[in-house]
Amino acid sequence: MRSYSPDLTPPWKKSASAPEVPADPDLVVEEVTTGFCGAVIRCEAGTVTLEDRFGKHRVFPLDPRGFLLEGKVVTLVRPSSAPAAPARTASGSVAVPGARARVARAGRIYVEGRHDAELVERVWGDDLRIEGVVVEYLEGVDDLPAIVADFAPAQDARLGILVDHLVPGSKESRIAASVTGEHVLVVGHPYIDVWAAVKPSSVGIPGWPSVPRGRDWKTGVCEALGWPPNTGAAWQHILSRVRSYKDLEPELLGAVEHLIDHVTEA
Repeated sequence: MRSYSPDLTPPWKKSASAPEVPADPDLVVEEVTTGFCGAVIRCEAGTVTLEDRFGKHRVFPLDPRGFLLEGKVVTLVRPSSAPAAPARTASGSVAVPGARARVARAGRIYVEGRHDAELVERVWGDDLRIEGVVVEYLEGVDDLPAIVADFAPAQDARLGILVDHLVPGSKESRIAASVTGEHVLVVGHPYIDVWAAVKPSSVGIPGWPSVPRGRDWKTGVCEALGWPPNTGAAWQHILSRVRSYKDLEPELLGAVEHLIDHVTEA
């Protein structure tokens, strides 16, 4: 039998203290609980954002003994004279001061409804104008195959489509599966309506209520939350609470970023 030491405490928990290291940009560290390794791209009050070699971002709290630097446990601290962070757009991209809108591409991003389009504009509008990407909204996706055929996607006119409630077994998933082509991309989020892609905490509610099947979801939400039965006014209230990508659920963020990459691909 192989004998093991009774002390199986991870090395980063054995040390009573760890040296403090400023979280300077480009410092490469590993977060001890997840193993995520990346370079510091941003350090704010209480958090640090790392970017790995694939370009993926993760935000971690500045907890004591929470990081490894060259295999040694350290405590990251905010730099005492941190340089001013570059201005960011609502999507988190680096802002380009004075940039002019690009002439619109032939490619498009289609979304299901007006609320979807307004939410995309609120968060990604600056990025889309610089890239020359136009967002148009559909009235549902029941005729999506015909809409795609009419658009005729091509290398210089790529088409991206955002679909609500794209989950296995749904009507939307069956429609999306019927759309194929090298220059068209259909992605979606799991929420029955784009309202629910806004974080409840941003809206000031504990969670999005459950609405009985067969009942109009937006009307049911207004009723359950005690809001006036005016879905247009309710949406304007929700939209007003969205200030950046931080107010949206990751499933929607990833889907929209994927579509922008697809449409702008050379």
